[in-house]
Amino acid sequence: MRSHSQPPAVSLPLPPAEPHWALFLDVDGTLLELAETPHGVRVPPELPGLLAALGNALHGAVGLVSGRPIAVLDRLFHPLVLPAVGLHGAEWRGRAGGAIVGATQPPSPQWPQARAALERFAAQHPGVLVEDKGASLALHYRRRPAVRRAAVAAAANAAEVLGDRYHVLPGKLMLEIKPHDVDKGTALRRAMAQPPFAGRLPVFVGDDVTDEDAFAAVNALGGHSARVGLDGHTAARYRLPDVAAVHDWLRSIARRLGREPAG
Repeated sequence: MRSHSQPPAVSLPLPPAEPHWALFLDVDGTLLELAETPHGVRVPPELPGLLAALGNALHGAVGLVSGRPIAVLDRLFHPLVLPAVGLHGAEWRGRAGGAIVGATQPPSPQWPQARAALERFAAQHPGVLVEDKGASLALHYRRRPAVRRAAVAAAANAAEVLGDRYHVLPGKLMLEIKPHDVDKGTALRRAMAQPPFAGRLPVFVGDDVTDEDAFAAVNALGGHSARVGLDGHTAARYRLPDVAAVHDWLRSIARRLGREPAG
């Protein structure tokens, strides 16, 4: 019997000739190689064209699912404006070029206090960065991995300041403080109830602990889930070894569907 926590390193199946997938893609660590800082990521010049080709092939049912704000995704992938989940689900855009719907609840009144506590920690540990996303606070320690234990304690203290509505979600050399009721799985289910995704088979590719809720949601909906990287426990049913393999896989889908990407 196959273990859900350690799926084999197998490729995802390709879609049939008549496209019926709803394709959701994480960004950092999945479409883009991770960088030392959030601003240091590089978008390969051919990637927006590839995503546009897939969007055309799947009749608009290609979306980004990220912890970043949607406005940042738009800057990264300009001129492409895809359906997107931002801030782990606190923001949503249902159609390409559509309006961004923001979080319905304002941040905690203690937000400035929590942010200031994280900034003090960062000042004491050069190389650590604080990212205020508006609906969440991220503490990045990729340049100072040795401070992990202290960073975990600092994030936990900041979450406690914000109150019971918030918790700490660990990621790859970062910690995100976000509301309990906001996650990528809930956001993906919401997307699947609306056009252009409704009635299709959900497929989600991610790389991190922050993507596990989405893997579980896709599995429950009978779709395909894949984690990038061959280590770590996951609910995903498939694996892709790295970002380059994700790009190769996406190109193979575009070819299969007769949509060679521009460039």
